[in-house]
Amino acid sequence: MLPRFVGRLGVADAVTIANAALGFVAVVVAFVDIDLAARLILLAAVADGLDGILARRYGGTEAGPYLDSLADVASFAVAPAALAFVVVTDGLGIGFDSMTVELALVLSVCTLFVATAVTRLGMYTAYDVAGDYTEGIQTTLAATILGAAILANVAGPWLVLAITGAFCYLMVSRIQYPDLLVRDAGIMGVVHVLAILIPGFANRSFPFALLILGIAYMTLSPWFYWREELQPAGTDVHGNA
Repeated sequence: MLPRFVGRLGVADAVTIANAALGFVAVVVAFVDIDLAARLILLAAVADGLDGILARRYGGTEAGPYLDSLADVASFAVAPAALAFVVVTDGLGIGFDSMTVELALVLSVCTLFVATAVTRLGMYTAYDVAGDYTEGIQTTLAATILGAAILANVAGPWLVLAITGAFCYLMVSRIQYPDLLVRDAGIMGVVHVLAILIPGFANRSFPFALLILGIAYMTLSPWFYWREELQPAGTDVHGNA
């Protein structure tokens, strides 16, 4: 007897499931090789974009949106929180012999990151089903910025903790982030892949460039992104419902 998913899941779903697996591997690897763990999280972000392309090209399935959110919990909630936890505890020399104030602080911030990321993913699946923007910073982008900052070797432990804490608010904020135009998504995608493949090239130029692009989108796009005026959800280009 064949497994129940045979014939029900498509190629896009397979990539989504691979995304979730990458998240788990990144968590384990974070305790051994921080740079490799950051690269795995960035690779999961590439898979997250690829499954959407494949779904549009070959058609999605009814399970697709649910699988996507579940996979994102692993790769863009748990994995980056684990990465931040390891970077901060190692960088500050925090041990695990007892529950100290410092350890409790780091654990609390990383736990809150997971909680708000899961909340954001649930809200996105339930409500952000139309329009060309989303409320709150995307979990994928938050994980990408964290991964790129660590891979570019520009973020110390206190800065990583501060960034992680800031994302706890930004992911559940009401700030509207527009969808990237195909052109801009393509440019960022190329830099993203190069940051994964050759992170040390030219003094870590590609992870640094990815970090700059991510921060620029995060800070500027809600107000200055070059796009047509956003229409309310459920309206056409003429503003009709």
